[in-house]
Amino acid sequence: MKKSLITLTIGQTPRSDILPLLLEHLPAEQIDHAGLLDGLSAEQVAERYAPAAGEKVLVSRLQDGSQVVLSSARIEMGLQEKLLALEEEGYETILLLCTAEFGRLQTQKAVLLEPDRIIPPLVAAIVSDHQVGIMVAVEEQIRQQNNKWRNLSKTPCFAVASPYLPDDEKLVDAALSLQEQGADVVVLDCIGYHQRHRDFLQKLLGIPVLLSNVLVAKLAAELIV
Repeated sequence: MKKSLITLTIGQTPRSDILPLLLEHLPAEQIDHAGLLDGLSAEQVAERYAPAAGEKVLVSRLQDGSQVVLSSARIEMGLQEKLLALEEEGYETILLLCTAEFGRLQTQKAVLLEPDRIIPPLVAAIVSDHQVGIMVAVEEQIRQQNNKWRNLSKTPCFAVASPYLPDDEKLVDAALSLQEQGADVVVLDCIGYHQRHRDFLQKLLGIPVLLSNVLVAKLAAELIV
């Protein structure tokens, strides 16, 4: 069977944390998976992609489960090279497993599904004039969010809790902070957040909690033929 779709993470495969969630919507036999950091040691990752002081940062997961902080600019350059290589291999649809905002990624023929282009307008359409609370993985990402969520009718509020750290206390604190700031809808805006995070927080807060990776996976499923 031809595999026309591939997922591309900025970390390493396999993404055992989110793959089961994606496969609830995507047929396993029709997709492949790739990671920008595949085959690199932690030292090599730091050498190639560690952020300089003041740089925009991204957060992902290595194969051993550890969290890694990366330079957004360097990752974007690496992704562009990887996208062209995947096209050469014949993939027709590429699903980027990262919710960060990239400005210059492009393909020649393949359909590129970028969560940062899909999720904000979709969330804006869903929530109408409700107050949105955005949860991100690291503090540095908050100042990078204003442009991304510009189409919301109300300026969103923010809180920080990494999905890659085994500490639900921080997740609870972040969720309660969003509720205290007036959020009546929460968006978990990192690919690493899992269904268990959504279910836990929705029960805790009693308000809708949207999971970015589910929204994107459902759209990608519609493009598989």
